[in-house]
Amino acid sequence: MPKPPVHRDELVAYLDRYLRVAAIPDSSPNGLQVQGAERVRRIAYGVDASLATFTAATKARAGFLIVHHGLWWGRHEPIVGVMHGRVQALIQDNLSLYAAHLPLDCHPEVGNNAELARLLSLKVTGTFGDYKGVEIGVIATTRRPLHMAAFAGKIESALSTRANVHAFGAAQVRRVAIVSGSGAMLAEAAARAGCDTLLTGESSHAAMHPARESHINLIFAGHYATETVGLQALDRHLQRRFGLPGVFLPAPTGY
Repeated sequence: MPKPPVHRDELVAYLDRYLRVAAIPDSSPNGLQVQGAERVRRIAYGVDASLATFTAATKARAGFLIVHHGLWWGRHEPIVGVMHGRVQALIQDNLSLYAAHLPLDCHPEVGNNAELARLLSLKVTGTFGDYKGVEIGVIATTRRPLHMAAFAGKIESALSTRANVHAFGAAQVRRVAIVSGSGAMLAEAAARAGCDTLLTGESSHAAMHPARESHINLIFAGHYATETVGLQALDRHLQRRFGLPGVFLPAPTGY
């Protein structure tokens, strides 16, 4: 027997509480960004609020889409051009759009950073990386010291990605700072926290000299790749909580 649908507002209220949306400061307005159908029978998940992802969600017969990168950043933009096409697609297909940016990055159970640590068999021992009073990154330790090449291989295997390594620090990896997406500017903070390696998604020219001078290794595993894992963990959680089938919609960007 298929599970009965869940009311959209019940799902939104649960997500807001579980992800602590109101407590996490962000440049993105997290939560329900566009309202769709009242009854939710299937949830789709995608990294970006793109037209391709919206089309894929509709084809998958999902009435509710959760993304990491929502429609707006800093301010609500005029609904013209590309934005008009996106909002029009959501409304005409009666598809709800829910965004979870930093609340998903730093969540202790289904967050991108916690999930990256789990996939790499690391033990989370603390947090770091202050953003307006909230520490968004995690610190994790290896079970035993790992040579950099071996650790990079684990990352590539776990995420089906290419790890770009800048070995500015110790040859053996023991204590890793993890910030999914764009966290290269936290290299010095990670070094101050006693980490020998920072794992993040996207490279940054401005971060290279501080990392080298702080003697900390940098590993870039892809902005997109490092931010797929939290959504998939959230899918598993919501399936257990509500019994709703979920589908992850891959749309890699090459970054």
